[in-house]
Amino acid sequence: MVELRTDRLLLRKARQDDLGGFHTLLSDARAMTFWYCPPHQDVAVTQAWLDDMIGIDPGSGEDFAVEFGEALIGKVGMRRFPTIGFIFHPDVWGRGLASEAVRSVIDRAFREHGLPLIKADVDPRNDPLLRLLNRLGFVETGRAEETGLIGGKWCDSVFLHLKAEMWNGG
Repeated sequence: MVELRTDRLLLRKARQDDLGGFHTLLSDARAMTFWYCPPHQDVAVTQAWLDDMIGIDPGSGEDFAVEFGEALIGKVGMRRFPTIGFIFHPDVWGRGLASEAVRSVIDRAFREHGLPLIKADVDPRNDPLLRLLNRLGFVETGRAEETGLIGGKWCDSVFLHLKAEMWNGG
């Protein structure tokens, strides 16, 4: 798999030795507030998640572990083309690292994979993520109520997309 480098980040294929770093991230309630599942209580849940990430068919999707310095700080990619997903540890929020990583993946998706558009499904309470996607050029295409049951609570969705012809590098 390709490695992507930005000014401050390395985006690379996930490895089994990432288990500890991903479990730290995915067991953090702050990081998981708007994620598609509750925080991971058991490392076995994270192991299954990591196995799925490592096992993505390259023709169907592409996901990257994100390093800042020597530290694993998150993941970004498309487990299934064309829907983007990403999560970063709260300790690095507010530094522009998510934007930097997402920009790189979007550029690759349009340039290398020839995707005509990229989709996102966001919890409407996640204002910072909606602002980030808006800055990158995503536009809202719809909303739906009760699209997912997470930790016993129904969550809604905002659907967005970014068309290749509208991409200007964010």
